[in-house]
Amino acid sequence: MSIALLPTVSSHENTVPLKNWIALIGGLVGAFMAILDIQITNSSLKDIQGALSATLDESSWISTSYLVAEMIAIPLSGWLSQVLGKRRYLTWTTSIFTLSSLLCSLSWNMTSMITFRALQGFSGGALIPLAFSLVVQLLPLSKRAVGMALFGVTATFAPAIGPTFGGWLTENLSWHYIFYINIPPAFILIAMVRYGLEDEKFNLSNFKKADWFGIATMAIGLGCLEVVLEEGNREEWFSSQFIIALSALSAISLIYFVINELQQEKPLVNLRLFKERQFAMSCIAYLILGMALLGSIYVLPLYLTQIQQYNAMEIGQVLMWMGFPQLVFFPLVPKLSRMIKPKYLVTFGFVMFGLSCYVNTHMTIDFGGQQLILSMLLRAIGSPFIMVPLSLVAMKNIAHHNTSDASTLTNVMRNLGGAFSIAIIATLLDNKTREHLAHIKESLPYVSSTAWDALREQQTYFIQSGSDVVTSIQQAESVLLNTMQRDAAIMAYNDIFLIMSAFLAIAAVLILSMDD
Repeated sequence: MSIALLPTVSSHENTVPLKNWIALIGGLVGAFMAILDIQITNSSLKDIQGALSATLDESSWISTSYLVAEMIAIPLSGWLSQVLGKRRYLTWTTSIFTLSSLLCSLSWNMTSMITFRALQGFSGGALIPLAFSLVVQLLPLSKRAVGMALFGVTATFAPAIGPTFGGWLTENLSWHYIFYINIPPAFILIAMVRYGLEDEKFNLSNFKKADWFGIATMAIGLGCLEVVLEEGNREEWFSSQFIIALSALSAISLIYFVINELQQEKPLVNLRLFKERQFAMSCIAYLILGMALLGSIYVLPLYLTQIQQYNAMEIGQVLMWMGFPQLVFFPLVPKLSRMIKPKYLVTFGFVMFGLSCYVNTHMTIDFGGQQLILSMLLRAIGSPFIMVPLSLVAMKNIAHHNTSDASTLTNVMRNLGGAFSIAIIATLLDNKTREHLAHIKESLPYVSSTAWDALREQQTYFIQSGSDVVTSIQQAESVLLNTMQRDAAIMAYNDIFLIMSAFLAIAAVLILSMDD
């Protein structure tokens, strides 16, 4: 859906009014808050679970409810900004985001927490595409790379520091503060947006003429798909009637949504933009980028917790190496984009990101936080070279009035990539661990002398610790089995990183094959 151009865009190519910069920074603060809140609860789930007397399965919905609501909100943002006006829409949605954050901290049981997190996700989901569209609409072409660099910081830096920040707040204060921190920047955001953007009238005609069938099928389709991807592995996929029903409902709804959008004169989201080859290829790259961004943020803490027994703060100290170094490289990207074609910068970024995954494909039990720093740094180098130039590549042939729809589609593709990645990783970890464990057990007779030596050493240790002979044998066998399961899990993590590096290599080739 196209939206009206903002009247504050300067006619002089290299001059941007101060009000525009203030409005843009306000929008970027909102996007940073919304993206940060996706991951910030991950380090605090156990604390929240204990405080609200919830089960592990129930606590998983703290993240799922946010992601489902966010996924539904993103495609609606273009239409709602046209109906309400950007200034009013940003003010309202930020106010709701702030209120829902406060309510999350006051939750009295898991049902209330999930409800308020969904409200937080729905209001926060609008902040991400709105910030992107402000970059395109408030800045002239000569300044757009700078705006994209600032947006890139929100999109890659926020998820990288989310678990770290959440873990620190929980360890030093309490889990309530992961929601309190949204309140001060929200007031700043509202003040900046109300000062920097012109007020626009309610456009009730667009509300009355809304594509209500498209809205309904989109919300049902994407919402059900997100739940399937988030909960599928826990429910054992299609052995669950719940997952089967949601999958069927999602597929039917999305098919009807696509058919409806292609037939509408003024669709909710302009899917015809996919006819533009470069934009369509860029969206595939965004899908892979989302898989890599959220996939790595998901799998690394799992590895450090399961294999290295790290706590939230120790995990944060490792992950910060993929976050803070990005701040050094983001300022360089706008300058380089004027000298080097964006597609080559994007290709370089994907290659570096791919290498960061590949160096983690030979991990052993001795591969801890120190050994992961190299891969963190490689990712920190690559990420800025993807986010900024990829936006320029995607928008190259998109008309100005279609930027809102293009922003919606790229953000949906990135979020879907993250959801697919987490679902695939969770499933592969289970399957690959069982597969490698079976292989280790099969190969045990070939290394039986080594295994027996290890068993005898363990048995001797337990006897010396006070166990009888029979108990010491059982304890030694248990230790050996745990060792085999640990080694199988490490091999499964190696497989995951190899698959991620392969997808990133595909993205690099895809971008490199685009027209100059």
